[in-house]
Amino acid sequence: MNEAVPRWCSWSEPGPSFDHPEVSVARKVGYIVGSLSKDSINRILSTCLIAVAPDGLEFTEIPIGDLPLYNRDLDNDYPASATALKDAIASSDALLFITPEYNRSIPGALKNAIDWASRPWGQNSFDHVPAGVIGTSPGNIGTAVGQQTLRLCLSFVNARQMTAPEAYIQFDPEIYLPTGEVTDAESKEVLASYMQEFQEHVERVLTVLPRN
Repeated sequence: MNEAVPRWCSWSEPGPSFDHPEVSVARKVGYIVGSLSKDSINRILSTCLIAVAPDGLEFTEIPIGDLPLYNRDLDNDYPASATALKDAIASSDALLFITPEYNRSIPGALKNAIDWASRPWGQNSFDHVPAGVIGTSPGNIGTAVGQQTLRLCLSFVNARQMTAPEAYIQFDPEIYLPTGEVTDAESKEVLASYMQEFQEHVERVLTVLPRN
């Protein structure tokens, strides 16, 4: 396989075929880019994902760069940036995480955001929220280990994750453009298929566990 072609990995056996859930209302998706870099390839990936997403999803970035380091002493006096983070999650129907892998884990800024949003105790903003995880890196494994680390965190805070398909994208700047264009047809189909699956996951979760 050409190494420029993205890795699309799913270790689940194909399940039974179901009708696609009917989408009758636009769903608000808050997306979080795990890197703080303005030139992040994961920010480029987020633009590409939004460009190929199906109708019925509205995207708003949830910023995490202005958060101070989490400190339990502030649980009774949350800083404005942390309150804004929790409010943004509360106003979203679902979350999409697009993250790099740092040292076989997730970026500190992303872990810090998860800590803030999951607190104070008993006010976990992630509880029952539909969530998807994806990421890209220049290397062959395409954030596979970082995604698994993130999934551990999201499992503990009880986010309703899309567990399959998994998408580990090897970044190629000639394929994934900052404008959101994906120049390779197979790569574009991978992203489009992932976003279609994500939409269907969101609908299934919200049918059982409606938000607000």
